[in-house]
Amino acid sequence: MIHAITDFFPSRTVSLYMARSFLINTFAFLFGLVLILQTLDLLSESGRILAFPGNGDAQVWKYVSLRVPQIIATFLPFSVLLGTIITLSTLNQNSEVIAMKASGLSAHQVLAPLMLAGLGVALISFTFNDRVVTRASATLAQWKKVDYGPLPIDRGDRSNVWVRDGTHLIHAQQIKGRGDAALLAGVTVYEREGAVLTSLVRAKTGRREGNGWRVDGAERFDVASGQLTPLGSTIIGEGVRPDQFTLSNVDAESMSFDSLREAVSDLKAAGRPTKALEGSLWHKLSGPLSAVLMPLLGAVAAFGIARSGKLFVRAVIGMGLGFLYFVADNFALAMGNLGAYPPFLAAWAPFLLFAMIGEAVLLKTEE
Repeated sequence: MIHAITDFFPSRTVSLYMARSFLINTFAFLFGLVLILQTLDLLSESGRILAFPGNGDAQVWKYVSLRVPQIIATFLPFSVLLGTIITLSTLNQNSEVIAMKASGLSAHQVLAPLMLAGLGVALISFTFNDRVVTRASATLAQWKKVDYGPLPIDRGDRSNVWVRDGTHLIHAQQIKGRGDAALLAGVTVYEREGAVLTSLVRAKTGRREGNGWRVDGAERFDVASGQLTPLGSTIIGEGVRPDQFTLSNVDAESMSFDSLREAVSDLKAAGRPTKALEGSLWHKLSGPLSAVLMPLLGAVAAFGIARSGKLFVRAVIGMGLGFLYFVADNFALAMGNLGAYPPFLAAWAPFLLFAMIGEAVLLKTEE
């Protein structure tokens, strides 16, 4: 089995040569893009950072340290595309592709080292996004909310939270703390029979007790009779977990894959819509894997005789396919956020579609 796999690749020397050229070109483009884009971003944002009293060079460099990971995550796939096209165009220009094909290698065997290197880039990208980018995004978002002033301590406070309890709906104006220590304020329970509202229970405060929540100063308003009945201290929300209250706002970009998956599960249990978050969860996998797809889309630049004068046209076609993929990927993700596409389709449809397009173009243009 292993011998059959190794036979699919060119010789070890050729494979390492191609993979090294591909990685050097990719990360060279990435370094240039990050340097240029970070400089432009800093020119537009440094005025806001320094506008806060007491901010100086340290805060500017802190902003750079938080913004650079986001830029890297956004433009790494573009760098892989450009690195692929430059690598394959150079190999074609130097007749190295012709030499490999003359030795009996197929087009897929020529591309195999680049796709394997792309898989390595995808793994690095996923780990980097999961461990670095999410934390930087969360910190930067909080910092922008306070206009680049001192970051507030996150004590887990949440506001305006809705939770489903069977057919009933529970609304809390504010939640302080987490877990069993969570405290509710401004509680309203919308008691329903089916889709019909029958009564409202209002309470000033609530706390965890047993499997439910004990609310104090409660009173019930009956919709049919219009009567208001004092309840005092009573139990509501039997079976409602504390995390269903504390998961009020979920930012997919600021959460790791495992954290987002747990949040989606908790939100489903709370009866809240999760399709947009599920699409973002799937995209945390399909996004980095675009690095594997780029050699296939850029392969049109590798095949064909360079002396025919069509090498530049082939490179432009490969670049066009790559950028068209990114447009389709963003469009599908936007449609998924709107609920027009199912989450799995929103994340994976562009990848699978352009994988087939890349194969078709490769078979059509290979000479």
